[in-house]
Amino acid sequence: MRKNVFRAMKAIVAASAMLLVMSFGPSVGGSEIAVKAPTQTQKVDSLWQEFHSVVGNCTMQFPKYPDHLSEKMRLPEEGFDLKYDAYISALDQKTVFLLLIAQYPDFVDASYARMSLEGFLNGILTHNPSNQLIFADLSLVNGHEALDFFIRTGGVYFKGRALMVKNSLYLMAMECEVQNYDETHYNKFVESFQLSK
Repeated sequence: MRKNVFRAMKAIVAASAMLLVMSFGPSVGGSEIAVKAPTQTQKVDSLWQEFHSVVGNCTMQFPKYPDHLSEKMRLPEEGFDLKYDAYISALDQKTVFLLLIAQYPDFVDASYARMSLEGFLNGILTHNPSNQLIFADLSLVNGHEALDFFIRTGGVYFKGRALMVKNSLYLMAMECEVQNYDETHYNKFVESFQLSK
């Protein structure tokens, strides 16, 4: 599953970068607490560890220390290089968590956040014709425009949040088989994301 994630993300990042540049052109509670025995989910959650990305200037929790892939893609038609770093960690054989940080050119900034996020989602959807969008919703996360999305491809879910901060795109996502979907793990992962100050 990890190789598929790497391959798909590389294609998606390239596709969204091209869409992005083409769209700009050259000018551009209660007081009582119940105590209960730890469940299997709680045991698994306690093993999650905080990870700090120097490149992305952020922290996030992963189920295990993530594998790191860094690549610079030459986009000659657009006239720039796109650099991205991906951090991938598997909870088990059927659930993978991903943090991808893509560095766009300086002319892409927060003022283009919505267009950038929509271009990114379109890149994901057009990458594979069998991708089915379950939902997509724009929101503000810590003052930055974000896009939450949920996609199904056959028996696999791909759920994530994309966030634009200046000229950096942050993608936090979980890919899993449909029968292994766990909203608690997804929320733990996405909500742990913090930009360093």
